Amino acid sequence: MTGSEELPPWEASAAPGDDAPAADDEVPEAPAAPETPFDAAQEVRTLPHLPGCYRYFAQDGTCLYVGKARDLKNRVSSYFRRTGLSPRIALMVSKIARLETTVTRSEAEALLLENNLIKTLHPRYNIRLRDDASYPYIRLGGEKFPRLSYYRGGVDRKSRFFGPYPSSSAARTAIEMLQKAFLLRTCKEANFRNRTRPCLLGQIGRCSAPCCEMISEAAYALDCRRAEDFLLGRSREVLDDLEKRMWAASDKWEFEEAARLRDRIAALTQMRHQQAVETTGGDIDADIVAVAIKDGAAAINLAMVRGGRHLGDRAIFPKTGSRETDAAPAAGEILEAFVSQHYAELPIPAILICEGDPEDPELPGRLSELLTELAHRKVPVITEPQETRRRWLEMCVQGAQIALLRHLQEEGTQLARLKELIEILGPSFEPASGDPMDFAAECFDISHTQGEATQASCVVFREGRMQSSLYRRFNITGIEPGDDYAAMKQALERRYAPVARGEAELPTLVLIDGGRGQVEMARQVFAELGLDAGAIVGVAKGEGRKTGLETLVFPVIDGERREPLTLGLMSRALMLTAEIRDEAHRFAITGMRAKRAKTRNTSKLEDFEGVGPKRRAKLLAHFGGMKQLRNASAEDIAQVPGISRALATKIYAQIHSQPVATADAGTEQ
Repeated sequence: MTGSEELPPWEASAAPGDDAPAADDEVPEAPAAPETPFDAAQEVRTLPHLPGCYRYFAQDGTCLYVGKARDLKNRVSSYFRRTGLSPRIALMVSKIARLETTVTRSEAEALLLENNLIKTLHPRYNIRLRDDASYPYIRLGGEKFPRLSYYRGGVDRKSRFFGPYPSSSAARTAIEMLQKAFLLRTCKEANFRNRTRPCLLGQIGRCSAPCCEMISEAAYALDCRRAEDFLLGRSREVLDDLEKRMWAASDKWEFEEAARLRDRIAALTQMRHQQAVETTGGDIDADIVAVAIKDGAAAINLAMVRGGRHLGDRAIFPKTGSRETDAAPAAGEILEAFVSQHYAELPIPAILICEGDPEDPELPGRLSELLTELAHRKVPVITEPQETRRRWLEMCVQGAQIALLRHLQEEGTQLARLKELIEILGPSFEPASGDPMDFAAECFDISHTQGEATQASCVVFREGRMQSSLYRRFNITGIEPGDDYAAMKQALERRYAPVARGEAELPTLVLIDGGRGQVEMARQVFAELGLDAGAIVGVAKGEGRKTGLETLVFPVIDGERREPLTLGLMSRALMLTAEIRDEAHRFAITGMRAKRAKTRNTSKLEDFEGVGPKRRAKLLAHFGGMKQLRNASAEDIAQVPGISRALATKIYAQIHSQPVATADAGTEQ
């Protein structure tokens, strides 16, 4: 029996950022399953009273559960008591064949390790957030005339960031209102540097046009500070200042200026009414979290208050791994999993407001300690809010219930489509677990423009939905332009070579956008790689390429080919197949167009003789892009610093593919 060894903290683990595994670190292959029965009492007896992570494994080596604990011995022993376990946990405990533990120096360090292990081991019984999208921010740049923009990604110290916002629409609406109120520029730096007259927004009074020096640097900086104050919750002070300026302008009979200030006040007031449900003044940054549970499914509703403004809600549907028992985890367990996973990578608000769990009275204290250690400041967790906070929580609870009902309805429809598709395809396409939601599909498509910028796309369907974070594109090279068969062959070889090496799993279904020729090409690739070609299905377009007329085409297996299937317009299985195929088509086209635009716009200038990176940057900065450079004369090009007349003539000739007359060109300076 393989058990956990009790190691000192300094040997068992390292601090986050040293040797703690990151999300993309390789996880060692699980040891072989034990040959003797699991002895829970013996395993628990050897555990220390220290914080750390524990992992349960099944007989076949698959990970069942990853957890963290302030006290490993107490926490692990609680799983093996005879009574009080939920049906879901009892079922998991019955499958445990091996236990592994890692001692850490604090519970927060155990949290970080737990999140990394969940991402890499994919344990079946953990509550995992199905929320891959990053949260948007409003960014105020660090330029001389800062740009107001929508932003996703990691923050830096050069700019100021406000948020995160629960949705892109909330962030974009705020940007639109701020632009109306403070007339800040939203154009990119390349356009800003090369403007000679105001753009359309400047002409209609939606931008102060700093690109054309229509506002001083000091005045623009003052508008930026007012926008920042408004975003930080000091909206009343900003409005009072604007009102004073409006009445002062009116007293001076400067009615046009007074009207502009009036419009700014109206825009900011509208923004406050849209996003400020009701604030207490002290709650500048707060998150409100509510959990709803029904029919074995759960929904988490997250409402955000930033700068004293209620920014909206975001519903998240965790994967609970409870379908075998039709029993969802307790609300407190879901809430704790959400807090530990969500705030491990996102800014932590000043307070957290949530419902308590009567069965776990210590939950608020644990959450507060965890958030306090992560944030390095006191973060109170309030479970019995009063007045405005109570109304916030009531709205959040109602939002969670509405989101869950909608999710159950959509999931029921998706489940029916999945079941019908599996039934039509046959028993060989049933997931090993027997759960239709474990059905996985990948779909490939090829896109190019008459052989130019050929790209292959691979989209992924798992857990009953499209998984955009797992999509892949393949740049196809080394083939005859327009050879779709060779392009498909290259994409399949690159995607499934790791599967053949045992480094990845083959999906339940591999969809190929094409007919018999494409399917046969895929079958040959699978045969060369030693993979089961029975997973391949082609989607042949019908007459006029209309949705509903597609035919499912199967490969030749052991000399026999299954008859093609035409499902019909009303088939739910066909609608699901068409949805996956159309997503692959969309993803391929957008990638191909981006690649084509990049090739057409940049490669020609990069290949010009006598034009290195510095001169290329000067040319693009001076003219603003290739289109303007193509319209320029040799004399215009010679006006660029560092470009001689001889080199300008050579550049002009290369742009227009004209031979350069050596006698006229002279010697490059």
